[in-house]
Amino acid sequence: MNKYRTHNCAELTKKNKDQSIILSGWINKKRDHGNLLFIDLRDNYGLTQCVIDKSNKFFKDLEKIQLESVIKIKGTVVERSKETINSDLKTGEIEINIVSFELLGTCKELPMPIFSDQDYAEEIRLKYRFLDLRRKKIHENIILRSNVISFIRNKMQELDFLEFQTPILTSSSPEGARDFLVPSRLNPGKFYALPQAPQQFKQLVMVSGFDKYFQIAPCFRDEDARADRSPGEFYQLDLEMSFVEQEDIFNVVEKLMVSLFKKFSSKKIINENFPRISYEDSMLKYGTDKPDLRNPLSISDLTNIFTREDVKFDIFKKLVSKGSKVRSILTKKTKDKPRSFFDNIDKWAKEEGASGLAYFTFEKDKQITAKGPVGKFFSEESLKEIMKITSAEVGDSIFFACGKINEVEKISSLARDKIAKDLNLINENEFSFCWIIDYPMFEKDQITNKIKFSHNPFSMPQGDIKNIDFKNPLNIKAYQYDIVCNGVELSSGAIRNHIPELMYKLFSVAGYDKKEVDEKFKGMINALSYGAPPHGGIAPGIDRIVMLLANEKNIREVTMFPMNQNAQDLMMNAPSEISENQLKELNLSLKKKK
Repeated sequence: MNKYRTHNCAELTKKNKDQSIILSGWINKKRDHGNLLFIDLRDNYGLTQCVIDKSNKFFKDLEKIQLESVIKIKGTVVERSKETINSDLKTGEIEINIVSFELLGTCKELPMPIFSDQDYAEEIRLKYRFLDLRRKKIHENIILRSNVISFIRNKMQELDFLEFQTPILTSSSPEGARDFLVPSRLNPGKFYALPQAPQQFKQLVMVSGFDKYFQIAPCFRDEDARADRSPGEFYQLDLEMSFVEQEDIFNVVEKLMVSLFKKFSSKKIINENFPRISYEDSMLKYGTDKPDLRNPLSISDLTNIFTREDVKFDIFKKLVSKGSKVRSILTKKTKDKPRSFFDNIDKWAKEEGASGLAYFTFEKDKQITAKGPVGKFFSEESLKEIMKITSAEVGDSIFFACGKINEVEKISSLARDKIAKDLNLINENEFSFCWIIDYPMFEKDQITNKIKFSHNPFSMPQGDIKNIDFKNPLNIKAYQYDIVCNGVELSSGAIRNHIPELMYKLFSVAGYDKKEVDEKFKGMINALSYGAPPHGGIAPGIDRIVMLLANEKNIREVTMFPMNQNAQDLMMNAPSEISENQLKELNLSLKKKK
């Protein structure tokens, strides 16, 4: 007990009846019934209803006090009558008869309501984030985040991982995003980079002889905001293991994820042994390497259908003859859907920047036919072939798109999700995890047409490392993997390349010469030459895990002090200008825009 409270605002029950107590907290709501004033007092733990009679000398003062003011009350615990019990509150069987109160902190006029979780303008929410965080839903999200991190930390220690902290000020690294740079006062003209991930350091931890490492690591990337990505910084569970293969990493992460999601959610986990899906299969079947496996719809390739002479759909046939691909989505038993359902999907696809989605429904009278705007262009034999490829039956419908491979993958992936939502096919009370594996080591840059690393430059290529076909680098697959849940990428990882000679060869494919590799990765390449163990790791995103568990669509709802879409902290006014003296100390000058 201290002078501010004997109990918190979620603690008292009818077992405390007639006790004299002290509570402190914020005034959440007031209800003035004339002779009686009801006050809901709130703290971090919950709510307690307090009541004061008009005859009490403190009545008028409490009547005038602003919501969200902080008060301390002394009073007596009273059991509520049966008809006034609030079963939604832990303290719903009692209320406090106020004897006296003390004002601890005054509150100005509020810029936004606190007792309601209604949507409010983002600019106001972020400017007054300390008020926004008092609101029940987001307050609980942040508590959930804390509990998730504590659970992860304890679980990793149970699994014999050691927690280490790696540097925040380091050198620039080609992780795929822009670095945040920090000028060095003691080394004029040189800059540190904030780590996009502790990638090189965690590998150096393995070279140092530690067997299992983890940390809840802050990562910094100067990239645009998205619903599932914070601008500036984010946190991940960074882990690395020595003397392991890909399956060893999977076993650890699956155990962690299953126990974590069972602990903090009542939703069903569809497969506790997560399916392994190759990158190639995922792009074909789902149009993305982040598939939502709750969605039963799948994509089929129909390109060869449009090389048949008995198919007269000339628009697609001409595109296919020039290298375009055709992908289709089958919907089961949709023959009775109105024409507007199909037309709306086609209209939506055009709004997404595609040329639209063709469609028809399989019917049968004396023979197989296709009902729909383009159905007349297909012979019965071609329709039977489509039914065979897509596993369609009479009464099913098919949507299909044609275009360059990356364009058709994008629209078919989006359409798969759109159609499933419109048909109400996705069970929101499930989690469906999977591993995406066998990523290509390299890819072609669509703008420059040059070969670049597709995923992680420090990954181990698959196959016999003494006989890798460097002449055909796009055929090289790597031990790289992503973990995906409900269409959200939670993490990327890889078995690492611990052989310096092989690293030089792989970097040369991406246009780096030996000197450049030595300069950019001096610490790592040097360390690997002093006896490095085979090792690998992964880094699940804390923010995205909590977002899924909290059933939120935007990552800002589970981040304590997020920035806005323009990477600005409206509350602390960051980024901000700095003084001339600070610039001089850093040997910097600003060039004004014309």
